[in-house]
Amino acid sequence: MDTVTTRLCVVGGGPAGMMAGLLFARAGIAVTVLEKHADFLRDFRGDTIHPSTLDLMDELGFSERFRALPQRRVETFSGVVAGRSYRVADFSRLPTRNRFLSFMPQWDFLDFLAREAGQYPEFRLIRRTEARGLIEADGRVVGVRAEGPDGPLEIRSDLVLCADGRHSLMRAQAGFAPRTFGAPIDVMWFRLPRRDGDPEAAAGRFGPGRILITLDRGDTWQCAYVVPKGGDTAIRAKGLPAFRAAVGEIAPFLADRTGEIADWDAVKLLTVTVDRLERWHRPGLLCIGDAAHAMSPVGGVGINLAIQDAVAAANILVEPLRAGRLAEADLARVQARRMFPVRVTQGLQRVIQSRVIAASLEADAPFRAPLALRMLDRLPMLQALPARMIGMGVRPEHVRMPARA
Repeated sequence: MDTVTTRLCVVGGGPAGMMAGLLFARAGIAVTVLEKHADFLRDFRGDTIHPSTLDLMDELGFSERFRALPQRRVETFSGVVAGRSYRVADFSRLPTRNRFLSFMPQWDFLDFLAREAGQYPEFRLIRRTEARGLIEADGRVVGVRAEGPDGPLEIRSDLVLCADGRHSLMRAQAGFAPRTFGAPIDVMWFRLPRRDGDPEAAAGRFGPGRILITLDRGDTWQCAYVVPKGGDTAIRAKGLPAFRAAVGEIAPFLADRTGEIADWDAVKLLTVTVDRLERWHRPGLLCIGDAAHAMSPVGGVGINLAIQDAVAAANILVEPLRAGRLAEADLARVQARRMFPVRVTQGLQRVIQSRVIAASLEADAPFRAPLALRMLDRLPMLQALPARMIGMGVRPEHVRMPARA
């Protein structure tokens, strides 16, 4: 069995894992990232790059190269009720340099991070290799057992960073079970062509018993059809023509192209989960991103929270790792720093899910736009508040550790 020795083993090559690998390698810490797939070309749903992440690209000196990537800028988000548009968030009012959301396929973003991280000799990305179990000694985690294309592999490390998502195997191996809060909704994702003359802004479209989110991806609309928890089964039972008709009714400008939904394989179900660990760490192991806290898709902030976790982990843990004195108290500092933003964000998501989204899905007759929607539209200054929560979040992180020469 081959053995790899490294300071940090990151399990999972998603936004949290790749950002962590980049930041630790940049600071001179030997990092090995395990990614079970051969590439990043998968059907990701979270394609938003938030202002807080765009600021990080600036701080890392990546601005010019990052902006050269194909992407779509969005400065506002609106809610549409009974054909009337209400502006909800205006990102141009944010107190930061990057006053917009950037829409980019997540595989392009992850490829970009991998290329930038690959400039550092301390960084190693091992693809087609899945972590299967933890290695423990003297009461602490000292690495992982993995399976790659050439057979079993051991990665020995001072720290294992679990960034393997909401169904984290490493989290389960560590004996952690998340506290689940439940969610009244699921989301059916699909894409439709975008044409000249279509609305410019990304929007949430509300109608009796249905909600459709349309996100501008340049040549396509990324669409999220929100359904009650488990409701996709009933929708599929009614047949694809009925689903196409429902999409066209709530978004009439899409009615002439719903035939592009060729079959149900083009519609992907996201089972919405909201949960978090009460404890993110054990000696030698730390969970971040969705492995520590699965977020609702409300606001599309899950990627933002995951990347912020990675930045906080690097800021706090680089020096103890470099000095060879990493203690569990250092891991606890990461959780303490990030738990407050997670609790606040999940709390707001749950309120929106229950009082706005679920209420709309339960309606069986035309209804008036909620008061909050009307107030935000009438008072443009208020639109900076949801823009800040979505775009920057609670306690945004900044790169504190210098690059090592």
